[in-house]
Amino acid sequence: MRPFDYTRAETVRDAVAALVANPEAQLLAGGTNLVDLMKYDVAHPAAIIDINHLPLRQIEELPDGSLRIGALVSNAAVAHNPRIRERYPLLASAILAGASPQLRNAATTGGNLLQRTRCYYFYDPASPCNKRQPGSGCSAIGGVNRIHAILGASDKCIAVHPSDMCVALAALAAIVEVEGPEGRRDIPFAEFHRLPGDHPERDNTLSQGEMVLAVRLEGNHFVPHHSYLKLRDRLSFAFALVSVAAAMDIADGEIIDLRVALGGVAHMPWRDSLAEAEFAGAPPTEETFRKVAARLLAGAKGQGGNDFKIPLAHRAIVRALSQAAAGTPQDQTVKAFQ
Repeated sequence: MRPFDYTRAETVRDAVAALVANPEAQLLAGGTNLVDLMKYDVAHPAAIIDINHLPLRQIEELPDGSLRIGALVSNAAVAHNPRIRERYPLLASAILAGASPQLRNAATTGGNLLQRTRCYYFYDPASPCNKRQPGSGCSAIGGVNRIHAILGASDKCIAVHPSDMCVALAALAAIVEVEGPEGRRDIPFAEFHRLPGDHPERDNTLSQGEMVLAVRLEGNHFVPHHSYLKLRDRLSFAFALVSVAAAMDIADGEIIDLRVALGGVAHMPWRDSLAEAEFAGAPPTEETFRKVAARLLAGAKGQGGNDFKIPLAHRAIVRALSQAAAGTPQDQTVKAFQ
């Protein structure tokens, strides 16, 4: 770990000003990802700005009925909050599918949005990696790529986003509230993360000096019909090979609204709202769900070592949608298929 300056922000404006003053500074919240990256000599912040004393630890009810989750609220606090469990059980389930109780107690909402990939080569400073060092190459292309992307990849990077929480937030169409030198703005969740393209070093669409303040969840009709299914190499404390956040609004035997977000398959939580809209009015049957899976995976491409992810994702989508339709969501205390 290399030397760095340390400051404690007392206000949001202090934190923003510090980020603007030093483009090589990084924010410290739970530290569950940043500290690891620093220890592995992957991240080299010139300065650490501790934001743990900022008033961003509340889960607030807003006048319009939406719920606002502060950036410093721990994953555990979100997952076990009665309002989240009652109104957004898909989010609670996704969080409980990830990490371990110890990590969930430390990890924060804002940090979850900003966590970096777990690509082997990204974590190995001796290996070329365009995400870590732009222009150096992508070792995963033609290398060991079992955990890598099947959707939205580029010839510069095939890494995947590691979050479970973000997959559920994508399905719920959350809003990310940020503040920067130009003031506050809202970012639709679908526009917060980005695909690698020619700049895989950029994980999101935040501008220099901006920081996440909160995530806002609007009302939904998905409580009776949702499921979060996560498939991984170990039954716990492992990142997803494929995960599916499935949610439906069903009335009179027809799908009114369909949401499917995928994790472990792309540089960002993967959702195709245009494809979802094609199934409005369809019956919530296995035949329909197979068509949904085929539509969502139409552009999927393996890299050799991860070719198995395509049929695995197809089966996972069908399974998660079947669970959601039946009102029998995946129980995160039972990791295997039910």
